[in-house]
Amino acid sequence: MKLILLGPPGAGKGTQAKRLEDKYGFVQLSTGDMLRAAVAAGTETGKKAEAIMARGELVPNDVVVGIIADRIEQPDVAKGYILDGFPRNVAQAEALDEMLKGKGTALDAVVELEVDDSILLKRIETRAAETVGGARADDNAEALAKRLKVYHEQTAPLSAYYRGKGKLKAVDGMKEMDEVTRQIEAALGL
Repeated sequence: MKLILLGPPGAGKGTQAKRLEDKYGFVQLSTGDMLRAAVAAGTETGKKAEAIMARGELVPNDVVVGIIADRIEQPDVAKGYILDGFPRNVAQAEALDEMLKGKGTALDAVVELEVDDSILLKRIETRAAETVGGARADDNAEALAKRLKVYHEQTAPLSAYYRGKGKLKAVDGMKEMDEVTRQIEAALGL
């Protein structure tokens, strides 16, 4: 199963990816983790990424896609993978599709966790209040509001992109965690 979990920050993508990984053996592939691993391993793509990151610049799509291309060749992803943090926009989705096509494969599905922004903001405020001192720096309503704005401007158009390709499966991300997991499994035929 080659999968993308799509949804705004705080929708539960990480939690659901971990559950799928634990139950089915799909590997959650974080682009940030893959970039750091490629740099540490000294791969050709990793060397390109290291030079770019050392200048404080964002790693271009072709380099990120190259790192994903290398990573999905590894034996531990034989059962499948869940892309985390990529693609973030339609241009990246198109680059990903082209790379996969070149390998004779394609995504199986894109699962979108549909959520209500106002409820996400309330959740993050509650979580921040409950974890005083232990919260992430961006775990506050103001930071989440900015992240949601960026998501809606740049990443949300992926819904229409993948719907047009017949890959999008929408689930109600506002349900209780176990119910969201059941919806995802049903949408994927697991």
